[in-house]
Amino acid sequence: SGFTGVGYPKEIPVALAKYVEANNLQGQLKFELFIGASVGSETENRQVMRSTRFDCRWARNGMISRRYPYQVGKDIRREINLNHIKFADKHLSEFPLDLVSGYYALEKRGDIMEHLDVVICEATKITEEGNIIPGASVGATPEIIQSARDIIIEVNTILPSFEGLHDITLSKFAPYKFPNLIQRVDDRVGVPYIQLDTDKVVAIIESRHNDNTAESEPEDDTSRAIAGHILDFFEHEIKMGRMPKQLLPLQSGVGNIANAIIGGLADGPFVDVEVWTEVIQDTFLDFWEHHKLKFASATSVAFSPIGFQRFFEMWNDMKDRLVLRNQSVSNSPEVIRRLGVIAMNTPVEFDMYGHANSTHVNGSKMLNGIGGSGDFLRNAKLSIMHTPSVRPTKKDPTGISCIVPMCSHVDHTEHDIDIFVTEQGLADIRGLAPIERARAIIKHCAHPDYRPILTDYLNHAEKKCMTLTAAHQPHMLDRVFKMHSNSMSENNTMKIDSW
Repeated sequence: SGFTGVGYPKEIPVALAKYVEANNLQGQLKFELFIGASVGSETENRQVMRSTRFDCRWARNGMISRRYPYQVGKDIRREINLNHIKFADKHLSEFPLDLVSGYYALEKRGDIMEHLDVVICEATKITEEGNIIPGASVGATPEIIQSARDIIIEVNTILPSFEGLHDITLSKFAPYKFPNLIQRVDDRVGVPYIQLDTDKVVAIIESRHNDNTAESEPEDDTSRAIAGHILDFFEHEIKMGRMPKQLLPLQSGVGNIANAIIGGLADGPFVDVEVWTEVIQDTFLDFWEHHKLKFASATSVAFSPIGFQRFFEMWNDMKDRLVLRNQSVSNSPEVIRRLGVIAMNTPVEFDMYGHANSTHVNGSKMLNGIGGSGDFLRNAKLSIMHTPSVRPTKKDPTGISCIVPMCSHVDHTEHDIDIFVTEQGLADIRGLAPIERARAIIKHCAHPDYRPILTDYLNHAEKKCMTLTAAHQPHMLDRVFKMHSNSMSENNTMKIDSW
């Protein structure tokens, strides 16, 4: 169990790591690791608190042979990019359904497709009927439990019971009918617990450790500028009659830009706002306290330690305005489309024609995975990608450009995204042809140091392609990655003298 570093088991992963270290089994005792998304720092993540008991222990001990479908952490990322860990990221809505459909199964036992030998899940309570009450996340836990041969439950007695906060459904083989019941953000279609086959339970142990979460990423001038452009755009859309006064249900990623957007909404003019998203962060607490947020649906609440303290203090006021669902439901494409969600996510880079890269740095190095960005961007009513225009490097104080002629890897195509935003401005590319999109993105989103470089490329590409033949999206294939190549050289910058 686990999603975004909350709701994960804490005792057994550490015990296994201790066993490996005590018996010099590093790189020999390995596991295939299936989790809803990222998991706690005891297993794979970077250290996030000074009080962290263990940091990236499984990754550092070579205990992971295969990992699906999303991860976070320097050590596991390094091992994946060295091909020591087999990794394939997957849309988070699809992974749990693929699991119960048997796509990863090694054998079939009767009518049940069992893929996972041992499932370890955290519970804040086990009901008298033998059902599990999860904690701060649901993720893929229901589907993982469905796919288990043996189950070990860690009952976390230091955490309060989250009973009543969840809406759990059990996934079936295709066609999947349960999301059809959801017509509103606050609809409940399941039960408030995870059903369990108690015959599969081989052990129940006690855990007394809080989720090892990070401090909330602080806003800065860049993130506040990006948030300002987006909030101004929302007001413009309302004036144009393209959006209701309370907006449409919002999805927001994680990080300081997302924090700035939600913080701006908490102080802004919008009321009765609804949220349909994956992860709830600290700034949502301000949103609730300002009585601007009407209802939120997610699969995880990943607050900072201080945020969780506030959350528990606000429990009585919030418990009827928040629900946690399976990630197969929170990220369901048909529900996202039905509710008319506004999706906001951060890429590694995007290009002048409107394609975006969310996963691979310089087209090769895996970062974390596609996560839920594809689920939301492809199916949202309005799809927004936001990023700083540049990312600083040691050799270039301006930094490398996040806007390039062609993405080095494409996760989201030009067909999926409506709005691009940096601290420089906002480009609304709805209804624009490729060359019009390119000029708008360069003009409104590119950093001033890179604007002439990108414009020069577009002019050369357009002239060359139109001279030789014709082109809908002009590119010079022999030069299109010159900025990337220069950044990977000893120059460590994307600034080039000529094309």
